[in-house]
Amino acid sequence: MGDFSLDLNDDQLELQKWVHAFSRDVIRPVAAEYDEKEETPWPVIEEAANIGLYSVDFVTNAFVDPTGITFPMISEELSWGDAGIALAIMGTTLGVSGIVGNGTPEQIAEWVPECFGTPGDIHLGAFAVSEPDAGSDVSSLRTRAVYDQATDEWVINGTKTWITNGGIDKVPTVHVVVAAVEPELKSRGHASFVVPPGTPGCRQGQKFSKMGIRASHTAEVVFEDCRVPGHCLLGGKEKLDERLARAREGKSSRVQAAMSTFEASRPLVGAQALGIARAAYEYALDYAKERTAFNRPIIMNQAIAFKLADMKMQIDAARLLVWRATWMAAAKKQFVSGEGSMSKLYAGEVAVRVTDEAIQILGGAGYVKDHPVEQWHRDSKIYTIFEGTSEIQRLVIARAISGLHIP
Repeated sequence: MGDFSLDLNDDQLELQKWVHAFSRDVIRPVAAEYDEKEETPWPVIEEAANIGLYSVDFVTNAFVDPTGITFPMISEELSWGDAGIALAIMGTTLGVSGIVGNGTPEQIAEWVPECFGTPGDIHLGAFAVSEPDAGSDVSSLRTRAVYDQATDEWVINGTKTWITNGGIDKVPTVHVVVAAVEPELKSRGHASFVVPPGTPGCRQGQKFSKMGIRASHTAEVVFEDCRVPGHCLLGGKEKLDERLARAREGKSSRVQAAMSTFEASRPLVGAQALGIARAAYEYALDYAKERTAFNRPIIMNQAIAFKLADMKMQIDAARLLVWRATWMAAAKKQFVSGEGSMSKLYAGEVAVRVTDEAIQILGGAGYVKDHPVEQWHRDSKIYTIFEGTSEIQRLVIARAISGLHIP
C-alpha cells in the first residue's frame, strides 16, 4: 500500500509561510482602515502584483497543484489577514473560473492573462451571474444575449447584481457574464460571454454598502445593447448550438454555464471562511490566556476552555472537508455526495459560530472596534449566503445522496 499523508510538502510549507507573512505584514495593518472606508485596497493589490502574488502565473501554478491543496491553503492564509482584502486580491479568480470552466483552450489562453494584467498595468476579472430576481434560482435569469448574424456579434441586455469587482472602471476589468440565449430552456438555455474591458454598453450600477467584507467591491453591472464579438462566446457557437439542440430534444446536458463555475469555486470559498474562523479562534485563545478574572486566566474556566476546544475541532473538521473537495477536483473525481457543497456549507457556518463565540469570550471587549473579532463576525456571515446559500447547499447534498430531484 502507498503511503498516506496529510502533511504539506516543502514547497507548500514555504508558500504558506510567504503568504502568511504578506497577510501579517501588509494586509492586517490596513484591514480596519479599508473596512471603515469601504474602498478597494489598491496599494495592497499593487504590492501583491509586485511580488507575484497577484498574477496569472501564480494562480495557474496554484490551480494545477496535483494535491488540490495549494489554492485553498492560500485562500485561508489571505482571509486570515482580512477576508475583504483577500477577496479584493483573489476575486478575479471568479472570472477566471468562468473562463476556464466554459472556454476553449484558445479563449483560456487569450482571456485569463487579461484578467490580471501586469504589475505596472493591473487588470481585474468579474463573474456576473446573480440578478435582482435570480439569485439562488439561476434558471430565472432575465439577462438576454441575442446573436446578430449580420455582424457576428452578441447583443447583451440586462442587469446583474452582487457582482464582485463588478463595473470597476479605474482599471481594465474583464467581465464574464452568464445570459439566456433561449429563455424557454431555463438554465439549459444559458451561455457565458467575455465582455472585454471598455466595451460600450457595460457599466457599473449601484455599488452596495455591506455589513462585512467591505474592502471588496460589490456592485450592479448594467448591460445596455452591449455588443461583443462572436468569438467572445465561451466554448464557441458550434458547441452552443449542439447543446441547445440536445436540450430542445430533452436530452441531458453535461455543462451548465453557471454551475460549472460554482462547482469549482465553492470549496475555495469555504477556505476563505476557514481563514476568518481561524483568525477569530487564535485571537480568542490568546485573549483567554491573558485576561484574568477572579485571580486566574479565564481559560482556566471550563466554560471558556470548552468553547475554544469546540472552535478548534470545528475549524479542523472544516479544513478536512475543504481539502477533500479540492483534492477530489484535482484528481478529477466526481462529486457523488455534494462534497463541494459540504465543504462550503460547513466552513461557512463554522465561521459564523466561531466568530460569535470569540465575541462571547472577549465579552464587552469583543463588541467594540478596539478588537477585530466584531469585524470578523460581520465578515463571516456572507459565507452562508453567497456562492449558494446554506439552504441551497443542503439541497444540492440532499439531491446528490438521494438521487432524486428534491424541490
